[in-house]
Amino acid sequence: MKKIAIIGAGGFGREVKMLIDHINQKEKQFDLVGFYDDKHYDHPINGIPYLGKLEKINEETEPLCIAVAIGDPKTKKKIIESISSSNIEFPNLIHPSVIIGQDNVKLGKGNIICAGVIITIDIEIEDFVILNLSCTVGHDTKIKKYSSFMPTVNISGEVIINEAVYVGTGAKIINLLEIGENTIVGAGAVVYKSLPANCTAVGIPAKPIKYNN
Repeated sequence: MKKIAIIGAGGFGREVKMLIDHINQKEKQFDLVGFYDDKHYDHPINGIPYLGKLEKINEETEPLCIAVAIGDPKTKKKIIESISSSNIEFPNLIHPSVIIGQDNVKLGKGNIICAGVIITIDIEIEDFVILNLSCTVGHDTKIKKYSSFMPTVNISGEVIINEAVYVGTGAKIINLLEIGENTIVGAGAVVYKSLPANCTAVGIPAKPIKYNN
């Protein structure tokens, strides 16, 4: 088994611990050695040791897999870019219940794909994408690096999601649209028109309510 540690000991980090447990129940792949988090813990987290702050990752002298359990795309990107150790590997973590089409689905590295997700056909998912519980991704969709999708997001076919997009719980994105980089789509929103970069969009239909630096 490969040794693995989780970045982020909060709620989602603990859910990723559960995800690893479920992967191992089907086929033993990972030995979970602990959590890294810049918040100090003086006790184990759900029975798993606290390994220290994130800076300690670059001190690793042996091969170690890392799961980045951080939902906010900008924070996630900053953390990943700070990791320089050549001993670190970023595997895809895919729950055994996930349905992935066999026709031309491409996955990068470091993706976290949770229980109940459906990924159909002719889809490209780049690196460090989170698809939380029961998301669906339709045909001919491309999702770029660092984007995060909260539970039950539905993405229709032929959608382009650019880098570091955050989509809140239960949002829906209809087909033939593009979401600009660094954009936030609010929980429950329904996206009928493409959205520009660096905005926060909410509502039905989703409309930008502010632009982010």
